[in-house]
Amino acid sequence: MRPVLLLCVLLSSCAPYADFGLPKPTAGPALKLDWKTQAAPVLVRGDAVDVLNPSVAQWQGQYWNLYSVFDGKVWYTALALSPDGLRWAPQGKVLGLTEAWEGDYIAANGGVVAAGKELLYAYQAGEKGKTVIGIARSSDGRNWKKHAGPVLTQGPRMSWDEVSLGDPYLIEAGGEFYLFYLGEDRARRQRLGVARSKDGVQWTKQRAALLELGGAGDFDENGLGEPAVFSANGKWVMLYTGRDRKEKRAMGYAVSTDGHHWEKQKEPVLRGDQPWNAAVVCDATVLVEGNRARIWFGGGDLPKPDERLNGQIGYAELSAPD
Repeated sequence: MRPVLLLCVLLSSCAPYADFGLPKPTAGPALKLDWKTQAAPVLVRGDAVDVLNPSVAQWQGQYWNLYSVFDGKVWYTALALSPDGLRWAPQGKVLGLTEAWEGDYIAANGGVVAAGKELLYAYQAGEKGKTVIGIARSSDGRNWKKHAGPVLTQGPRMSWDEVSLGDPYLIEAGGEFYLFYLGEDRARRQRLGVARSKDGVQWTKQRAALLELGGAGDFDENGLGEPAVFSANGKWVMLYTGRDRKEKRAMGYAVSTDGHHWEKQKEPVLRGDQPWNAAVVCDATVLVEGNRARIWFGGGDLPKPDERLNGQIGYAELSAPD
């Protein structure tokens, strides 16, 4: 780790801990958990090595997608706009590595939420294998102001997130922000947790992880990541990515009535069924509209743990029973 990065992390205020849940979920649509997936990707990689990690917000009359691009050396955040969430017009790079504490690997893999007149974007940055989470704000979606340092850093020695943090996903509920994220310990075990904040800068962590690894033979036995949380059927629902021992990735879900205690559901698990996503389905972002949950996700045809998946972005829905 660079000396400057190490100093910044050490000087960053360590997030306090508390036991908390989420506010009571809204009833939401009565969804039938039966995936309907569009066959072709809605955002292709073009000349990039990977295009993954969509994060979609409906704001100012259109859909804004802050997604991640890997150019073979670094990850950066790009923007695409759409009138309907299906036809996307790429707008180019909007967030890259500009601060010393961000290291030289990633300023992407984030989650966006529309907060009144601005967009709030939590993103992953730092050295590969030892990343933290930063926050950026924008009033126009194209020009972003980053907070001066990371807002969420590693936990104390022997904690479940002591080595690395990533995959931030933001929601707003009950007047507060909740940030779901991946944490990694010294054994490189990946689990999912949550923090909360009133302003997007000062965060309080939930002490324990929310979801643990699956058992032997499960689709998520080798790691968890990329949580996406929304309300439906009177409960909180979390879509998440699981990695199996062969590094194939699929998407499962868990439910909760309080946002603190989560129960994994055995089925359905969304797996790739097209050549372009045959090995990887990951990175969900969700918008609930009427009686459906609209889901944008990453997919690839090479089973690798992080990048060079031939990643592209697809679309699926969960809808109410007929």
